[in-house]
Amino acid sequence: MIFHLNSLARAAAAVLVAGSALLGAGYAVHAARIDNPVAVFSGIDKITGRITTFDVYVGETVQFGALQVTPRVCYSRDETEAPKTTTFVEVDEITLDRKIRRLFTGWMFADSPGLNAVDHAVYDVWLKDCKQQSDVPAPAPSN
Repeated sequence: MIFHLNSLARAAAAVLVAGSALLGAGYAVHAARIDNPVAVFSGIDKITGRITTFDVYVGETVQFGALQVTPRVCYSRDETEAPKTTTFVEVDEITLDRKIRRLFTGWMFADSPGLNAVDHAVYDVWLKDCKQQSDVPAPAPSN
């Protein structure tokens, strides 16, 4: 019985050493994230039922109805990896008295749109994707 336990311990140690060698050889346990300059959102106007998809450059603010959407980062993975698309976003509402009120600050996940989508009385906004390019012209650099 003791011999059997020692054999198991040696086998476990061999697996750990082999795993360490693979990690040292450049094999990553976690997929590298891709930092994208464009976040793709969808929004619904609950009054009209119209769904709109719109691109927003990271750091840029785009207005959707009474909401202002500003992504701060947009991460994805390589196409060979399991999808994991996330953005850190700030969403503000322009009130009827023209004040700006923060509705949401946090992470949105494209694979779970209901988890952290912006739920407003008239508008909902959620992350669809991140991408490297957009047909929308990039914002002018600020001086």
